[in-house]
Amino acid sequence: MQLLKGTPVAHKILEEVAEYARLHTLRLDIILVGTHEPSQIYVNHKLRQAEKVGIHAVLHHLSEHVCTEEVISLIQQLNQDPAVTGMIVQLPLPGHISEEAVLEAISPIKDADGLHPYNLGLLAQGRAQWAPATPWGIVELLLHYGISTEGKHAVIVGRGKLVGTPLALLLSRPANYGNATITLCHTHTKNLYELTRQGDIVVIAVGKPQWFSVEGIRPGAVVIDVGVHRESGKLVGDVQPMVAHVAGALTPVPGGVGPLTVACLLANLTRLHRTQSRLQ
Repeated sequence: MQLLKGTPVAHKILEEVAEYARLHTLRLDIILVGTHEPSQIYVNHKLRQAEKVGIHAVLHHLSEHVCTEEVISLIQQLNQDPAVTGMIVQLPLPGHISEEAVLEAISPIKDADGLHPYNLGLLAQGRAQWAPATPWGIVELLLHYGISTEGKHAVIVGRGKLVGTPLALLLSRPANYGNATITLCHTHTKNLYELTRQGDIVVIAVGKPQWFSVEGIRPGAVVIDVGVHRESGKLVGDVQPMVAHVAGALTPVPGGVGPLTVACLLANLTRLHRTQSRLQ
């Protein structure tokens, strides 16, 4: 069984970002609302990694009691600030805040997460210049390890806008990282394991610790575990440990998809900067 470690791939991407940042001034603004512990951990990691590669990172930590309008007001200020190259709003947001309205308020050319409806629309048309970080990180991982998607059956479990839906679009594109046949599964899918056992590549992005069983994997399949959870003091993924005994290749947790998410987010900042420079 081959371990698909994301760290060496992330290092390569970050080296390219650092080289670009030496020549251009880049700034990433992160909006964090509330005290959701996993979000705070993710944000701190993004801030540290940005500074390491020479990107100025600014955190806007808002009270969990702010309203949608206050978050949007801050976003509008950042949209107008020429010093800001790109921004992200750390998800999930508290339940009383409209995630849809907040994401739509971000200028498409400052949308480092690629989650604005305009950018997702370009992705659906195969015209995107940048993509949501985690799906693109998975693409980079497959390319690095020489895992062809051409004509393969990729089964994705999880249809969220952060991972499942954009990844389905990417892997189906007529490109060197695409041309796969996609099955997109979700909470209403019947006979889930019958479908996943057909997959040459199986991506698990359900957000539940050790939820996916070895029964759902056919021997030799490539398994991409997107989940990261803290259980009894250690980090675990969405798949159960026994999957490692059946899969032909598997992303470890930690050290698999996680490092690539941050690296590809920062790489998106260089793409935003290039786009903004062309428009000036």
